[in-house]
Amino acid sequence: MADIRKRGPYQWQVRIRRKGYPTQAKTFNTKAEAEAWAATTESEMVRGVFVSRKEAENTTLAETLDRYLKEITENKKGIYQETRRIENLKTHRLGKRFLGTIQGKDIAEYRDERLESVSPATVRRELVILSHLFTVASKEWGLAGLGNPVQSIRLPSGRGVSRDRRLKSGEEKILLRACEEYGGDLPHVVRFALETAMRRGEIAGMTWDDVNLKKKTVTLSNTKNGEKRVVSLSSEAIVILSAIPRRIDGRVFGYTDPHSITWAFIHACKRAGVEDLTFHDLRHEATSRLFELGLSAEKVKEITGHKTYQMLARYTHLKAEDIAEEIDTLKRLRTKGLVEKLRR
Repeated sequence: MADIRKRGPYQWQVRIRRKGYPTQAKTFNTKAEAEAWAATTESEMVRGVFVSRKEAENTTLAETLDRYLKEITENKKGIYQETRRIENLKTHRLGKRFLGTIQGKDIAEYRDERLESVSPATVRRELVILSHLFTVASKEWGLAGLGNPVQSIRLPSGRGVSRDRRLKSGEEKILLRACEEYGGDLPHVVRFALETAMRRGEIAGMTWDDVNLKKKTVTLSNTKNGEKRVVSLSSEAIVILSAIPRRIDGRVFGYTDPHSITWAFIHACKRAGVEDLTFHDLRHEATSRLFELGLSAEKVKEITGHKTYQMLARYTHLKAEDIAEEIDTLKRLRTKGLVEKLRR
């Protein structure tokens, strides 16, 4: 039988002693809560399904997130972004809660609160981390009896509004001028990105051993999807590389961290007065230009490294004015052809 005692004016302590199980003790604010917990725990012991939740009820979410960061996150490619999300979770009041006390309603409250300040895609990514944390903690870290409260709630849609930002008329010229003023390898990096549609991480990781100027290729071993890729280099890309002094460390560009490229690009955009443009938008611009040159989706996919044609589709937005001009040209040619036939 459970021993329920009143401790002070507002607390009730439950202590359960049963042969074959370690003593279980827990304190509640009301007697009803104490009796309900005691009944559930004793029932599980009788049925032989009881699992001690002591460790889960004495380990905070923030403490578990620290372990997750060291053992799981550090082995991922997106370590920088995930570290930022974990820090946000740790500083939230939910981080002070013990794992065993966190329920679906708590996760739902966190979701709704975050949706007021950030995008649904951001909240979804944070909840995916939480869900994986609960699974790993339960299955691999010995926090027995720990469920996964994230699985009991609705995740916000991860589908944000796809960006289709293209360089506007005159923007490329003023942006490159600002990059020149910023200095370093930034102007080379921006021009190279527009020629190759390569990601910032791929550009930052390039070494001269990867480059074959004769074959006009660069071999990428460490890509986002983990697959080796060979990128074809245009004549302009070759000119850009040929103008870069060789570095002692063997790297092509002076940026060892992709985020250094991001910050330099942000400063250049501010200097140029160019708004709402990210470095990744250059990849979109370059990919769209490849389609506008008339390359097939198969060839563009080989260059950019997108895994599926569906993923590639969001980068193929052609300029409406260009399409309109092409339609008018085709109509003119067709009309001219008909006139020539009538003359014959």
